[in-house]
Amino acid sequence: MDNSGPKKTCCESVRDFFTSAKFLIYMGHALSTWWPRLRCSSRTFKEQLVELYNGWILTTCYILVISVANIANLASTATAITIQRDWVVVVAGQDSSTLADMNATVRIIDQLTNILAPMLVGQIMAFGSPFIGCGFIAGWNLCSMCVEYALLWTVYQKTPALSMKGGQKEQQQELKPLSPPKELENGQSPEESSQPLMIEASMVKPGAPKQRSCCYQVSEPLRILRAGWVAYYNQNIFLAGMSLSFLYMTVLGFDCITTGYAYMQGLNGSVLSLLMGASAVAGICGTVAFTWVRKKCGLIRTGFISGTAQLSCLILCVVSVFAPGSPLDLSVSPFQDIYSHLMGETMLPEAEHSLTSLLTAVNATTAAPAEELPPLQSYMSVSLLFAGVIAARIGLWSFDLTVTQLIQENVMESERGVINGVQNSMNYLLDLLHFIMVILAPNPEAFGLLVLISVSFVAMGHVMYFGFAFKSLGSRLFLCCSPEQKVEEVESPSLPTTV
Repeated sequence: MDNSGPKKTCCESVRDFFTSAKFLIYMGHALSTWWPRLRCSSRTFKEQLVELYNGWILTTCYILVISVANIANLASTATAITIQRDWVVVVAGQDSSTLADMNATVRIIDQLTNILAPMLVGQIMAFGSPFIGCGFIAGWNLCSMCVEYALLWTVYQKTPALSMKGGQKEQQQELKPLSPPKELENGQSPEESSQPLMIEASMVKPGAPKQRSCCYQVSEPLRILRAGWVAYYNQNIFLAGMSLSFLYMTVLGFDCITTGYAYMQGLNGSVLSLLMGASAVAGICGTVAFTWVRKKCGLIRTGFISGTAQLSCLILCVVSVFAPGSPLDLSVSPFQDIYSHLMGETMLPEAEHSLTSLLTAVNATTAAPAEELPPLQSYMSVSLLFAGVIAARIGLWSFDLTVTQLIQENVMESERGVINGVQNSMNYLLDLLHFIMVILAPNPEAFGLLVLISVSFVAMGHVMYFGFAFKSLGSRLFLCCSPEQKVEEVESPSLPTTV
């Protein structure tokens, strides 16, 4: 039986791809990812702003800019959750391989913009001025926002399933769950037994009196918050989500903290830019490796393999703490005069030096450090540190994609936004803790301790994932391949599998 129609020509296939919802999502994401990259570069305008304005005008500008930035950050996070965690699942349908490819493509776009955006802004700042750079960034954000929302509206029109709520669908388009739902004594269906978070609000009868006290209304956001965390805790992927959050409690990344430490170790802006590029390339390799390993070993095993690879690479960072050239000095207390430092009475020389490096590191792509540091006797420590950080990006991005797809496949559609919101909150919370850790120990002699603490948190996160994976697969976790996946692919290739 041959149900296949006439084969499409090459031009028709190309046209269908460029007009598909999948490609439009890629384009919209590519436009949105330039925002944070370009926004960070606008900080070079700060010094000239201080020179032009002073007093209450400058304070008012700071308050206004920070408030608008916070609102924009919340909106950007909500959009990212909606598009990358929900719409992608609907567009992929019931094909787990398509979902994995879409997730990997989105991450590759992230890495490419991470390379290209600083280069573009660096050229604008170099040949123009901070005013021109900020004007370009503002114009780009405005234009790209209009184009992005036009693309998203087109995706919404092309995918009718996006306009239907999960409870209204006759046939749920969820992917295959990780484990079978628990049987209920009253014979309810899995969808009914899941009890979506907002079901209490939707079950209110029209004729029922609504007499609620003021305290009840004030505490309602807290109850919604509690319901979200309870729902997150009750998910079968709870340990997997927590493991991803623990990976945010680290200084082993290319943020202002690590780049500031690199300047203190004698690296210049050119070398640091090359290291950032290598990190982005490693991230792209991790996304490509994710799709290949998932097809061979299954989704859960991919996370286990990725975590093992990341931890193995981070051993180099641990060795760098004790290697020649490391500034680690346990005789210098990281909490020395911390009270007076926080109160602003006096500033530690070490802390002042590190803060200067952090501010300079923000403009790593456009300017060199303002202060030339004496060369080190040995670069072995900083070389091992960045070798471990860059190599670990392969396992990190593959693991991130694994947990992301686990959440996409195993959370019911009506709760997907809430669960992903709680997951983002956990990520931000651990990220906040790592900044607090740096505030408490800002001197370079304590950076080695921060590295050891970071590796410890990463290890704890992967131990959590191991518990989740072993609970799901048992001893089959240690198999090199996934025989269950091969059998299911032969019987019904369109059905996903997470083993």
